[in-house]
Amino acid sequence: MLAYTVLIAAVALERVAELVVSQRNLKWSRARGGVEFGARHYPVMVVLHTALLVGCLVEAAHREFIPALGWPMLAVVVAAQALRWWCITTLGRQWNTRVVVVPDAGRITGGPYRFLSHPNYVAVVVEGIALPLVHSAWITAVVFTVLNAALLWVRISVENTALESLS
Repeated sequence: MLAYTVLIAAVALERVAELVVSQRNLKWSRARGGVEFGARHYPVMVVLHTALLVGCLVEAAHREFIPALGWPMLAVVVAAQALRWWCITTLGRQWNTRVVVVPDAGRITGGPYRFLSHPNYVAVVVEGIALPLVHSAWITAVVFTVLNAALLWVRISVENTALESLS
Protein backbone atom coordinates (compact mmCIF):
# COMPACT_ATOMS: atom_id res chain seq x y z
CA MET A 1 0.00 0.00 0.00
CA LEU A 2 2.93 2.35 0.62
CA ALA A 3 4.06 2.15 -3.00
CA TYR A 4 0.49 2.88 -4.17
CA THR A 5 0.28 5.86 -1.82
CA VAL A 6 3.51 7.16 -3.34
CA LEU A 7 2.02 6.69 -6.84
CA ILE A 8 -1.12 8.63 -5.90
CA ALA A 9 1.03 11.36 -4.33
CA ALA A 10 3.09 11.54 -7.54
CA VAL A 11 -0.08 11.90 -9.61
CA ALA A 12 -1.31 14.60 -7.22
CA LEU A 13 2.00 16.47 -7.64
CA GLU A 14 1.67 16.10 -11.39
CA ARG A 15 -1.78 17.71 -11.15
CA VAL A 16 -0.30 20.61 -9.19
CA ALA A 17 2.31 21.02 -11.94
CA GLU A 18 -0.53 21.08 -14.49
CA LEU A 19 -2.29 23.79 -12.50
CA VAL A 20 0.89 25.90 -12.43
CA VAL A 21 1.24 25.57 -16.21
CA SER A 22 -2.47 26.24 -16.64
CA GLN A 23 -2.38 29.42 -14.54
CA ARG A 24 0.63 30.71 -16.49
CA ASN A 25 -1.13 29.96 -19.77
CA LEU A 26 -4.38 31.52 -18.53
CA LYS A 27 -2.57 34.81 -17.82
CA TRP A 28 -0.96 34.68 -21.26
CA SER A 29 -4.34 33.96 -22.91
CA ARG A 30 -6.20 36.71 -21.06
CA ALA A 31 -3.48 39.22 -21.93
CA ARG A 32 -4.24 38.43 -25.59
CA GLY A 33 -8.01 38.72 -25.26
CA GLY A 34 -8.67 35.07 -24.42
CA VAL A 35 -12.29 34.22 -23.70
CA GLU A 36 -13.29 31.45 -21.30
CA PHE A 37 -16.13 29.09 -22.16
CA GLY A 38 -18.03 26.83 -19.75
CA ALA A 39 -16.60 28.12 -16.48
CA ARG A 40 -19.53 26.71 -14.50
CA HIS A 41 -18.50 23.08 -14.92
CA TYR A 42 -14.85 23.68 -13.93
CA PRO A 43 -15.36 23.36 -10.14
CA VAL A 44 -17.16 20.06 -10.70
CA MET A 45 -14.18 18.81 -12.68
CA VAL A 46 -11.76 19.81 -9.90
CA VAL A 47 -13.87 18.03 -7.26
CA LEU A 48 -14.26 14.90 -9.39
CA HIS A 49 -10.55 14.60 -10.14
CA THR A 50 -9.64 15.20 -6.51
CA ALA A 51 -12.20 12.59 -5.47
CA LEU A 52 -10.55 10.11 -7.84
CA LEU A 53 -7.27 10.34 -5.96
CA VAL A 54 -8.94 10.18 -2.54
CA GLY A 55 -11.17 7.30 -3.66
CA CYS A 56 -8.15 5.37 -4.88
CA LEU A 57 -6.48 5.59 -1.49
CA VAL A 58 -9.59 4.88 0.56
CA GLU A 59 -10.65 1.86 -1.46
CA ALA A 60 -7.14 0.48 -1.93
CA ALA A 61 -6.74 0.34 1.86
CA HIS A 62 -9.33 -2.46 1.73
CA ARG A 63 -8.03 -4.26 -1.35
CA GLU A 64 -5.06 -6.43 -2.12
CA PHE A 65 -2.53 -5.69 -4.82
CA ILE A 66 -3.01 -8.23 -7.61
CA PRO A 67 0.21 -8.27 -9.66
CA ALA A 68 -1.44 -9.62 -12.83
CA LEU A 69 -3.77 -6.60 -12.79
CA GLY A 70 -1.67 -3.98 -11.03
CA TRP A 71 1.49 -4.03 -13.12
CA PRO A 72 -0.25 -3.77 -16.51
CA MET A 73 -2.49 -1.00 -15.15
CA LEU A 74 0.60 0.87 -13.93
CA ALA A 75 2.01 0.71 -17.47
CA VAL A 76 -1.31 2.09 -18.77
CA VAL A 77 -1.16 4.94 -16.22
CA VAL A 78 2.35 5.84 -17.38
CA ALA A 79 1.20 5.76 -21.02
CA ALA A 80 -1.76 8.01 -20.16
CA GLN A 81 0.60 10.49 -18.50
CA ALA A 82 2.83 10.47 -21.57
CA LEU A 83 -0.18 11.20 -23.80
CA ARG A 84 -1.34 13.96 -21.45
CA TRP A 85 2.05 15.71 -21.54
CA TRP A 86 2.28 15.23 -25.32
CA CYS A 87 -1.03 17.14 -25.52
CA ILE A 88 0.20 19.84 -23.15
CA THR A 89 3.47 20.37 -25.01
CA THR A 90 1.76 20.30 -28.41
CA LEU A 91 -0.77 22.98 -27.39
CA GLY A 92 1.94 25.06 -25.71
CA ARG A 93 0.56 28.31 -24.32
CA GLN A 94 -2.89 27.45 -25.64
CA TRP A 95 -3.19 24.49 -23.24
CA ASN A 96 -5.28 25.10 -20.15
CA THR A 97 -7.35 23.18 -17.62
CA ARG A 98 -10.08 25.66 -18.49
CA VAL A 99 -11.59 26.16 -21.94
CA VAL A 100 -10.04 29.44 -23.15
CA VAL A 101 -9.91 30.62 -26.74
CA VAL A 102 -7.46 33.29 -27.84
CA PRO A 103 -8.77 35.22 -30.87
CA ASP A 104 -6.76 34.56 -34.04
CA ALA A 105 -4.53 32.02 -32.25
CA GLY A 106 -5.48 29.27 -34.68
CA ARG A 107 -6.40 25.70 -34.01
CA ILE A 108 -3.61 23.23 -33.25
CA THR A 109 -3.68 20.23 -35.57
CA GLY A 110 -0.26 18.69 -34.91
CA GLY A 111 0.99 16.14 -32.40
CA PRO A 112 -1.78 13.87 -31.10
CA TYR A 113 -4.36 16.30 -32.51
CA ARG A 114 -3.52 14.89 -35.96
CA PHE A 115 -5.29 11.71 -34.90
CA LEU A 116 -8.00 12.82 -32.46
CA SER A 117 -9.93 15.99 -31.69
CA HIS A 118 -9.62 15.53 -27.93
CA PRO A 119 -6.64 13.27 -27.13
CA ASN A 120 -6.22 14.67 -23.62
CA TYR A 121 -9.64 13.30 -22.72
CA VAL A 122 -8.54 9.87 -23.93
CA ALA A 123 -5.71 10.15 -21.39
CA VAL A 124 -8.16 11.23 -18.67
CA VAL A 125 -10.55 8.33 -19.37
CA VAL A 126 -7.77 5.75 -19.53
CA GLU A 127 -6.14 7.04 -16.36
CA GLY A 128 -9.49 7.14 -14.54
CA ILE A 129 -9.87 3.44 -15.16
CA ALA A 130 -6.26 2.31 -14.80
CA LEU A 131 -5.09 4.32 -11.77
CA PRO A 132 -7.62 2.78 -9.36
CA LEU A 133 -7.07 -0.69 -10.83
CA VAL A 134 -3.35 -0.55 -10.07
CA HIS A 135 -4.42 -1.49 -6.54
CA SER A 136 -7.73 -3.25 -7.34
CA ALA A 137 -9.95 -0.24 -6.50
CA TRP A 138 -12.62 -1.28 -8.98
CA ILE A 139 -15.48 0.62 -7.34
CA THR A 140 -13.53 3.88 -7.65
CA ALA A 141 -12.77 3.05 -11.29
CA VAL A 142 -16.44 2.44 -12.10
CA VAL A 143 -17.83 5.44 -10.18
CA PHE A 144 -15.23 7.84 -11.58
CA THR A 145 -15.73 6.54 -15.12
CA VAL A 146 -19.51 7.00 -15.01
CA LEU A 147 -19.33 10.48 -13.45
CA ASN A 148 -16.48 11.49 -15.72
CA ALA A 149 -18.45 10.38 -18.80
CA ALA A 150 -21.23 12.80 -17.84
CA LEU A 151 -18.73 15.57 -17.20
CA LEU A 152 -16.88 14.95 -20.46
CA TRP A 153 -20.15 15.08 -22.38
CA VAL A 154 -20.57 18.64 -21.10
CA ARG A 155 -16.90 19.53 -21.39
CA ILE A 156 -16.45 18.31 -24.96
CA SER A 157 -19.59 20.08 -26.15
CA VAL A 158 -18.33 23.31 -24.52
CA GLU A 159 -14.90 22.81 -26.06
CA ASN A 160 -16.33 22.10 -29.51
CA THR A 161 -18.39 25.30 -29.32
CA ALA A 162 -15.28 27.21 -28.26
CA LEU A 163 -13.21 25.72 -31.09
CA GLU A 164 -15.89 26.66 -33.63
CA SER A 165 -15.32 30.29 -32.66
CA LEU A 166 -11.78 29.98 -34.08
CA SER A 167 -13.10 29.31 -37.58
